[in-house]
Amino acid sequence: MSGSDRGRGSATVFIVATILIDAIGFGIIIPVLPRLVMELGDLNLADATRMGGWLAAVYAAMQFLCGPLAGNLGDRFGRRPVLLLALAGLSIDYLLMGFAPTLAWLFVGRMIAGIFGASFSPATAALADITAPEDRAKRFGLVGASFGIGFIIGPAAGGLLGDISHRAPFIAAAALAAVNFVFGYFYFPETLEPEHRRRFSLARANPIGALLVARKLHGVLGLAGVLLLWNVASMVYPATWAYFAIAQYGWSSGMIGASLALAGVSMVIVQGGLLGRTVKRFRERRTAMIGTGVAAACYLGYAVVPFAWFGLVMIVLSALQALVQPTVTALMSKRAPADAQGEMQGFIGSLNAVGAIAAPLLLNPTLSYFTGPHAPVHFPGAAFVIAAAFALLTFLALSLSRPVRDDEGDARDQIPSATGA
Repeated sequence: MSGSDRGRGSATVFIVATILIDAIGFGIIIPVLPRLVMELGDLNLADATRMGGWLAAVYAAMQFLCGPLAGNLGDRFGRRPVLLLALAGLSIDYLLMGFAPTLAWLFVGRMIAGIFGASFSPATAALADITAPEDRAKRFGLVGASFGIGFIIGPAAGGLLGDISHRAPFIAAAALAAVNFVFGYFYFPETLEPEHRRRFSLARANPIGALLVARKLHGVLGLAGVLLLWNVASMVYPATWAYFAIAQYGWSSGMIGASLALAGVSMVIVQGGLLGRTVKRFRERRTAMIGTGVAAACYLGYAVVPFAWFGLVMIVLSALQALVQPTVTALMSKRAPADAQGEMQGFIGSLNAVGAIAAPLLLNPTLSYFTGPHAPVHFPGAAFVIAAAFALLTFLALSLSRPVRDDEGDARDQIPSATGA
């Protein structure tokens, strides 16, 4: 094996590990967050659900603002320093949240986590650096599988640790981020060649600047609209699941963690075993349509069937929604040149963050209202009905799209922008 191949191999291992650590850190706190919010704020479940929505929105807002910045810094200085700084910041942040004495400290912690959690953009850009365009959907599926594995380990560990202490999962997440920082410091090589770097521009290192640049790339704005709709729909899980599971099924932190671990196992199977073959047969656009259609049906199933066993069945079936994110991301990545992959992934990160801002501000108050003391009817599934509507809109947008040709003359599934840009 050549030195270049070894470098790409160690880079891929670190990138996958970084996504894995991010997912574990994100997932490990989900089972315990509702009860920690209730404890620190002396709140009932309905009020804690609303407060949890604001915590999620603050986290996402910071990612929205910092995603393009992290991507552009990576395009200028390389992926390595940006990723290492993000991991160090996350480790410190989880310690802060683990010892938070009040709700205000939780909000501060979520802000810091959002800033340093923008590591996803340079990590996926680094993967794009070392992957041929035709293989990116499969490689981004590896990223999704890593996230799925993180969602096996994280929530399961969080549920078990949460039954001991609501704060223990945060300490564990801090330790994991620190270990990955050390690994990356010694083994992660730079993936962006000097000739592909460009000068840092503050005008492009913000969400508006990234949008203005992205609109010049053929087909990107239409895909951005699809991704935004999908992000609102799919965020129903991280935004509301822990609260929904308590209200609908009466589950403990341990059971919530186990259910999310089941979701992670199912995602790994889909993205590790089905994604590549499905894309090869149906191409990216139709693969995304399969995922959004199944998701819409499963969301309605959660809403109308109140039995816990049925919820577990839906978790397995809805894993097909894991086909959507990597395929749409791959389509957008193909539209960006080599020296702007970080910027494109930062733009995608900001789109993800917009959905992550909108979803908890829309879905959590809905869940809170229909589970609160003044609800006209007790209906915990109301948030999933809204998520199903957004999934159906995503399916419709994909179905109305048509393949166009890229700059190299090779037919690709793309969605023309509304402006024709």
